[in-house]
Amino acid sequence: QVQLVESGGGLVQPGGSLGLSCAASGSIFRIRDMGWYRQAPGKQRELVATITSGGSTNYADSVKGRFTISRDNAKNTVFLQMNSLKPEDTAVYHCNADITFYSAGYRYTGVYWGQGTQVTVSS
Repeated sequence: QVQLVESGGGLVQPGGSLGLSCAASGSIFRIRDMGWYRQAPGKQRELVATITSGGSTNYADSVKGRFTISRDNAKNTVFLQMNSLKPEDTAVYHCNADITFYSAGYRYTGVYWGQGTQVTVSS
């Protein structure tokens, strides 16, 4: 099996910066797309940014120019650098990855989610 563990959330003032990381662990063969999603209270989960194994990125319009997604393929880790944070960025941020892994001699593929990390932007 595989596991995604996020870290780096917290409380920050408007205009501040915060960095998130998410590490995948397990008998991993390959990770294709990785991404970050967020869910604010009373709202649906929404895409923040995604990155392919080759480094191509995609961002929600609301975060373009402020957030940067990156990954370290050797460490099976995805990062999200968030700058110029706004109160409306407050949410639980979840990482997501399309992972192929080994189990009992077989290879499986699935989409996995981290447990989420809280980001609060408030003065």
